[in-house]
Amino acid sequence: MGLDAQIKAALTAAFDATHLEVHNESHLHAGHAGDDGSGESHWRVVIVDPAFGPMSRLARHRAVHTALGPNIIGRLHALALDISETR
Repeated sequence: MGLDAQIKAALTAAFDATHLEVHNESHLHAGHAGDDGSGESHWRVVIVDPAFGPMSRLARHRAVHTALGPNIIGRLHALALDISETR
């Protein structure tokens, strides 16, 4: 299973998202710091879940990081998050 599928599976298990996108942006950072040559170092996640409504921005980010867990987070150099309660 590729890292994109692992990210999607972890977030799907943790949230009741009405919208979820996982984008590998590693190709945009080829040759930059943090590019380990794996092609799976830089990611962008767009997730929408009404449960995020009462959460602060920091709490939302922490929730996503917790859902991904140390095995996934430890493999990422960069993770851009677009988290909201509505689309």
